[in-house]
Amino acid sequence: MNLPLEGVRVLDMTIWQQGPVATQMLADMGAEVIKIEERTGGDPGRGLVWHSDRTVLNTYFECHNRNKKGITIDLTKDKGKEVIYRLVEESDVFVQNFRPGVMERLKLDYKTISQINPRIIYASGTGWGSKGPDARKPAFDVLAQGRGGMLSVSGEPDEPPPLIQVNGAADWVGASLLAYGIMVALFNRERHGMGQEVEVSLLGSQAFLGQLGFQRYLLSGKAPRRVSRKAVGNPFWNTYKAGDGKWLIIAALQSQRFWPSLCKALGIGELENDSKFNSIESRRENSVELVGILDRIFATRPRVEWIDRLEEVDVPCSPVNDYADLASDTQMTANGYIVDFDHPTAGPVKLVGIPVRLSKTPGKLRIGAPEFGQHTEEVLLEVGGYSWEEIAELKSQEVI
Repeated sequence: MNLPLEGVRVLDMTIWQQGPVATQMLADMGAEVIKIEERTGGDPGRGLVWHSDRTVLNTYFECHNRNKKGITIDLTKDKGKEVIYRLVEESDVFVQNFRPGVMERLKLDYKTISQINPRIIYASGTGWGSKGPDARKPAFDVLAQGRGGMLSVSGEPDEPPPLIQVNGAADWVGASLLAYGIMVALFNRERHGMGQEVEVSLLGSQAFLGQLGFQRYLLSGKAPRRVSRKAVGNPFWNTYKAGDGKWLIIAALQSQRFWPSLCKALGIGELENDSKFNSIESRRENSVELVGILDRIFATRPRVEWIDRLEEVDVPCSPVNDYADLASDTQMTANGYIVDFDHPTAGPVKLVGIPVRLSKTPGKLRIGAPEFGQHTEEVLLEVGGYSWEEIAELKSQEVI
C-alpha cells in the first residue's frame, strides 16, 4: 500500500520547531524529507535536553524530525551550494525558516532555486512575515504568543502575568499551517503545473488561532478580556476541582437545556426553580455564587464519579488530563494517537502517533530522527548523482 505522499521529495533547511514540525508532518505521510544541517553545528535542537530527563532519546529533536533522512553540508562554500542545487533539481519542495535576507545571502532564495527547478514549491516559515519594518527581527514561539494577542486572554484577570502556553503552541500552529500551505501548493501544481512560493509566519498563525476574539474586535472595537473562572457568564462552561484533587471540565454551551439534568446529577434539585439560577440571565448575574456552590459540591467526590454522573444525564464533560492521564487514556491508544515503535537505536518505545487518519493510504512511522549526517552519502549517491570519488573529494574539502 502506497503512502499518500510517496514520491514527493522535500529538502528541509529548517531549525527549532516551526519548520521541522511542518516537514515532519509531510514525512509522516510518506514524503522523502532530507534534513540539511550545518556541517559542524547542526540543528541547535540537537543540544536542547531537559536536565530532568532520563530518556533514551532526545525528546526535543526526535519529536520534530522522525521519518527524515539527515545530511550535513557547509553552505558557506560554493561546493556546498552546488550540492544543494543538484538536490533541488530532483526535489519537489524546499523548506526554510531563517530570517528574511539569510537565504538571499546564501544564494538559496526562491528566485535562485526556482530558476534551477521552476516546479519547486519553496516554503518559508517566518516570524513576523516577510514584509514590514520588523520582518528581519528575531522571533520565537513565546514572542509570537505575546505579539499575536493570545497571551492577552490567557490566565486569571487579576493575577498577572499572562500565562505562556507551553509546548510551542505558536510554533505548532505555524507548522500546521505551513504544512497545509505546502500541500495546497502541491495540489495546485498537479492541477496546473506551476511551482510557487509559500509563506506562513508565527504572527499570522497566532492571529488566525485567535481569530474569533480578534475578529470581534475588528468589527466592534471590543476586545475579549480575561475572565475569572469564578465569574464566568456560563458556570457550566468551566473547570472544577474534584475531591481527589483532579480537575474536570463541563461544556454545556446550551446551559438552559442542560440545567435540569445538571441539577439532578449534582444533587441540587432544590436550585432548579430558584429564581437566582433558573435562567441563563440569572445564572450569569449570580455566577460567582453559583460557581462557589458548585466548587463545594465537586469537592465532595472523586473526579471519575462526577464524570460518570454527568455522562449518565448526557452532559458534555471531560477530565482535565495531565500527561500521565493522557498516556493511559483508552481513546489515545484506540485511535493510534500513541503507538508502539521499534526505534532503530533506542529499541521498543512509545511515540505520539499521527493525528490525521486516511482510510486507504494512512501515514506511518518508519524511521526515527536521523543521527547527525547519517544519510549524507546515501542522499548524494541516490539523489544528487554523485560518484564515490566526488563524495571523497567533498569530504576532503570539508564541504560535507
